[in-house]
Amino acid sequence: MALPEIVSREEWTQARMRLLALEKEQTARRTALNAERRRLPMVRIDKKYVFEGPEGPVTLADLFGERGQLLVQHVMFEPGWDAACPGCTAAVDVISSRLLDQVRSRDTELALVSRAPLAKLETYRAARDWVVPWYSSADTDFNYDFQVTVDKSRGQVHYNYRDVSDQIEDGDSWDEPGYSCFVRDGGEVFHTYSVYARGAEPLIPAYAFLDLTAFGRSEEWEEPKGRARHLHAADPTFTD
Repeated sequence: MALPEIVSREEWTQARMRLLALEKEQTARRTALNAERRRLPMVRIDKKYVFEGPEGPVTLADLFGERGQLLVQHVMFEPGWDAACPGCTAAVDVISSRLLDQVRSRDTELALVSRAPLAKLETYRAARDWVVPWYSSADTDFNYDFQVTVDKSRGQVHYNYRDVSDQIEDGDSWDEPGYSCFVRDGGEVFHTYSVYARGAEPLIPAYAFLDLTAFGRSEEWEEPKGRARHLHAADPTFTD
């Protein structure tokens, strides 16, 4: 196992100061990137989506509650499945009531949306003791329009802003994970942002903690090699 080099406190401080300069540059770049994200234009949602929720049918505007902004996590749970995907499950498992309160304190609602029937979602949510509201998009185009269900027969062949039609066999369809953001202005709803694949990685809390450590995520792709005591695959379920 290749542990970090052993040095004096003075040498360590010098190395840490060099890294701190790089971290500050990265922080400035991240701040600028976040500003560019907020400067993105938005698209009016003219289509009426009606979801199934615990209290009955609801529209996209209803998912906002009393708030002006909505963040939807597209949870992979296909109609024929009996459970959500392990990666999505791991992400939602760590959302606490207090975290939800903090998000809501900034005029933002968080909701889960999946294609599975509501009864399956409710059963799974109760078993996992989840606090985030969850809605079924089963009878809508929502998943297709926001590119988290790939299905050539429905004309939806894009994921993460790329054409994936060469990966689709006739009759195939599948769900993918992602997040989509919306704002409400008066009676109108607008789409402001969607992110998929590794773009959503900053939303995995365990990675944020592990990236601060000498062992990192202990995943096979990381540098330097030979550092971690036990190597894992790049597995956001943390079960391998």
